[in-house]
Amino acid sequence: MPEASFSYAVLRVVPRVERGESINVGVVVFSRQHDFLGMRAELDEARLAALDSDCDPGPIRERLAALGVVVDGDGDGGALAALPASDRFGWVTAPSSTMIQPSEVHTGMTADPKATLDHLFQTLVA
Repeated sequence: MPEASFSYAVLRVVPRVERGESINVGVVVFSRQHDFLGMRAELDEARLAALDSDCDPGPIRERLAALGVVVDGDGDGGALAALPASDRFGWVTAPSSTMIQPSEVHTGMTADPKATLDHLFQTLVA
């Protein structure tokens, strides 16, 4: 595949907003030219506990899974999952005051958006 532009954001968990601390838990990548929207996420419970030992990881895992269903366009994701990929990316990366927050959107060039997603995940999350 030829190189084409892509956009991505890092998904962060902010267990206590008043403290401003976060951990990276995922990456979402979108490339219109490659017809690609993908997300990888993984919650490191030890890192979460280091920030807030009282934070229950269960609801966070559920929310990350729900975001993945929307990104994948899965029928179980309801109306959001039925939107075009660009709209789903916009929804996932919209500023949020919830416990899971996206970073600002970054851009780049890639010939293989899946490999780029894997690389960004390994570099920024794992």
